[in-house]
Amino acid sequence: MTTRRRFMQYSLCASSALLLEAMLPRLVLAQAGMLRRQIPSTGEQLPVIGLGTADSFNVESTPQALKPLADVLDRLFQAGGTVIDTAPSYEKSQGVIGTLLAQQGRAEKAFLATKVEGRESSIEEIQQEMADLKGAPIDLLQVHSMINYKTLLPLLREMKQQKMIRYVGITHHSEMAQDQMMDLVASEPMGFIQINLNPQDTKAEEKLLPLCQDKGVAVMINRPFLDGRLFNQVAGKQLPAFASDIGCASWAQLMIKYSISHPAVTCIIPATSNPAHMAENALAGTGELPDESMRKRIAEYFQ
Repeated sequence: MTTRRRFMQYSLCASSALLLEAMLPRLVLAQAGMLRRQIPSTGEQLPVIGLGTADSFNVESTPQALKPLADVLDRLFQAGGTVIDTAPSYEKSQGVIGTLLAQQGRAEKAFLATKVEGRESSIEEIQQEMADLKGAPIDLLQVHSMINYKTLLPLLREMKQQKMIRYVGITHHSEMAQDQMMDLVASEPMGFIQINLNPQDTKAEEKLLPLCQDKGVAVMINRPFLDGRLFNQVAGKQLPAFASDIGCASWAQLMIKYSISHPAVTCIIPATSNPAHMAENALAGTGELPDESMRKRIAEYFQ
């Protein structure tokens, strides 16, 4: 994987902000400069750049291992971000997030998303499964990879009704699952879906994202870098000149801006354990976003 060039300086100008608000529905500016989008079902506003924790936060809870991850969270919150996505199947990651949020006093400030792993469960079992979050409130509980959703979705809705969680969702990381996901979005009340979208994986733009817009379902984007494979694809290549037209100083920012510029997308959760990369990712949530013509240009470059 190629080394990501850190973006050192980028300022958000008022004229760009006005243009963005005119062009993209439900888009407002966060106090820290990061763009926000509304969750359609409630109107709550979320910062567009969040943090994924698969692999990147799967470490032992030693001071040496936790220090850079604490710095990642600092960069996220300092930039205006709040969204953190984790799961029990990410091994130690969920416990590390719980520990760091407690240490930093940010448990109530985070928008915390986690998952149910697909086996037969009761509310009590789910509560025990989530105990490693150290009491941090769960905002969004998702059926991981839609496994056993017929049993789990009613259970999660019961938890929402009891105000144990605030939103219910489903996730998948593969384009092959999107037809099944569309069936669920069309037939089931849903607060969120989590899917893959990047300049190479664009299938969701054909039917799934328009359906989510029509049904008022929030969309969280995973795998914006295709687990690093997109960096390998551009290894040794100069950033295209058109990237500067939308304020991108790195490949990571170009990939992220591609995903968040779709009007159906609520937020994106690139995973990282590197504080500099977190700062670089967060900057992709500021300034000008690509219009449809630019999005097509970016996708054609990668495809």
